[in-house]
Amino acid sequence: MTHLERTPVDVELARRQWQGYVDALHGEGWETVEVPEAPDCPDSVFVEDTVVMYGDLAVVTRPGADQRRPETAGTEQVLRELGYRIAHIEAPGTLDGGDVLKHDGTVWVGLNEGPGGRTDRSGIEQLSAHLTPLGADVVTVPLSRALHLKSAVTALPDGTVVGWDPVVDDPGVWARYESVPEEPGAHVVLLDAHTVLMSAAAPRTRAAYEARGLRCVSVDISELEKLEGCVTCLSVRLRQAPRGRS
Repeated sequence: MTHLERTPVDVELARRQWQGYVDALHGEGWETVEVPEAPDCPDSVFVEDTVVMYGDLAVVTRPGADQRRPETAGTEQVLRELGYRIAHIEAPGTLDGGDVLKHDGTVWVGLNEGPGGRTDRSGIEQLSAHLTPLGADVVTVPLSRALHLKSAVTALPDGTVVGWDPVVDDPGVWARYESVPEEPGAHVVLLDAHTVLMSAAAPRTRAAYEARGLRCVSVDISELEKLEGCVTCLSVRLRQAPRGRS
């Protein structure tokens, strides 16, 4: 925990909420692949932090919290078996996938150089070295008010970056930025060009998204939100097949 007070978590409710999240993905036509369970790594449910996908390349991260580093092995195993190309963030660099926001060739990476920061300059430089040859434009973003960049902002299908102002350091980073009225509303998973997955804890934001023509799929992840998690943390989208597969 870095920005929230620690409160008890109802583990069984959290399990049901996780299953509801998976069911919502299935209901929208997505297939899910689970990484191996890691009972010694209680944060492993937040699988987004273990890898950054860019096309058919999987950049396996080196999380900024020491206790989370064993989580990456299971993710790498699954992606190798699926046939994706693998690269790594090497020591001493650190990078959490939750600090990486991608849209239309631009990759924004949150840098928090204060206590509790998870991604450092070496990690960003290494990520840039992996992704720039693939055509990505990697942009460093200041971060100090949230655990991860995607705890503060995400992008809508049209590229508008949405955020909850109190945890966004510099909205001017983005040419198109809009604030939302509820913190959980700043977190969306793009399911298709017109549909987003979001937290049920942001009804006013949902209404605003629907008013702009988006279809919203809401899920209750209240127990996971107690741990500074959000809808983006619980999955990694594989939107391009590995080479040699269709």
